[in-house]
Formats: sequence, structure tokens, C-alpha cells
Amino acid sequence: MDRFDRSILAVLASDGRISITDLAKRIGLSKSPTQARLRRLEEAGVITGYRAMVNPIRLGFDHIAFAEVRLTDTREAALAAFNAAVSKVGAIEQAHMIAGNFDYLLKVRTQDMAEYRRVLAEDISTLPHVASTSTYVAMEAVKETALGDRL
Repeated sequence: MDRFDRSILAVLASDGRISITDLAKRIGLSKSPTQARLRRLEEAGVITGYRAMVNPIRLGFDHIAFAEVRLTDTREAALAAFNAAVSKVGAIEQAHMIAGNFDYLLKVRTQDMAEYRRVLAEDISTLPHVASTSTYVAMEAVKETALGDRL
């Protein structure tokens, strides 16, 4: 990956709807090589898709909680079952396996505390192999960036 590929990624991260012609101008290449590079980045799985960035706060989803999850079993089959089940819970924005005093950290976005309590009781607590959870409610997002901001 060279500077042109990184430039393509940086431009697309900030403007995924840019035309190939404008993208080529922005990175300093002609249209054909830009298009070929873009196709190569897509085929290599570097670019995994295009989507609209939606402001969750404008949609009323301004409650963020982080849930520590401890499992009863951390063998590979148990982890796979937990991972598969987590991916089906829409309110879970991010799930990270952690090396520490607990097993997973979940970022959960809901409309309010009442909805979070429902998600915790009906969705998170019933995930496979969950032993216990601890919740931390975010008061304010101080910094949230996308990978494109680092390219």
C-alpha cells in the first residue's frame, strides 16, 4: 500500500460518495489508475463497504453504557457461542474481548436508561455463558473518531 492507496482511503473515509473523477483529482492520478486501485482495495478487503454515517443522537439514541461481562466458560466453543450471539443484539454497538479481570467490554447504545435496563435483562444477561455484568454509564463523549481520521 503506497501513498496513493492511503490517499484514496483518507478521501473515501471523509466522502464516500465522491465520484471517481473527483477522487482522481484529489489524489493526483488519472481516472483509470484510480479506479484500478479502488477496485484492488475492495477486492483485497481493505474497503469492506460504503454506508451513510448516521448521527445516533439526532435519532434519540443518546444513552451509552459500557458493560463488563464475565463468562462462566472461556473455552473456544463458549467464546464462539458468545460472539455469535452478541452479533445479533442490535443495541450492542461494539464488543471487545478483554485481557483482564473480565472477559468482554460491550458498548451499548439505547434511547434511555429504561431501554438499557431492558436490553441488559433480556438480551445481554441471557447471552451464552454470562456469569455477571457490571455497567458504566457514559456522561459525555469527549472524543470519537473514525479510522479515516488517522490516515
